[in-house]
Amino acid sequence: MYSEKVMDHFNNPRNVGEIENPSGVGTVGNAKCGDIMRMYLDIDENGVIKEAKFKTFGCGAAVATSSMATELVAGKTVTEALEVTNKAVMEALDGLPPVKVHCSLLAEEAIHAALWDYAVKNGIEIEGLEKPVTDIGEKEEAPVEEY
Repeated sequence: MYSEKVMDHFNNPRNVGEIENPSGVGTVGNAKCGDIMRMYLDIDENGVIKEAKFKTFGCGAAVATSSMATELVAGKTVTEALEVTNKAVMEALDGLPPVKVHCSLLAEEAIHAALWDYAVKNGIEIEGLEKPVTDIGEKEEAPVEEY
């Protein structure tokens, strides 16, 4: 059973689309379920995310977590955005069924992948940011924090 917030973000997703000339773009997927998420970030000269958009191919939970993730990072600095975890996405959506927790991990990794792209393009290092994986199935082997 999905929460009202999950259903709202699935039926009325926020920030769908692409950003022209984005500061950073990250694409991640999950080969096991077929979900693919692409996150676009527009980051200003002060390192603040002015806009975040997404395109997702996947289930309702993947769309909802993408939508929520864009809302959570918009207006934050790159350092603050790095702190948006899959647990934070799930909490903001009032939870996800255990079988859909991987969708929140996809959202977290898409944020990290877009931040990585931004860092590489600008020749900077973002403390705490590790090179992202393209298939979160590689990370699912490690325990995922559930809500």
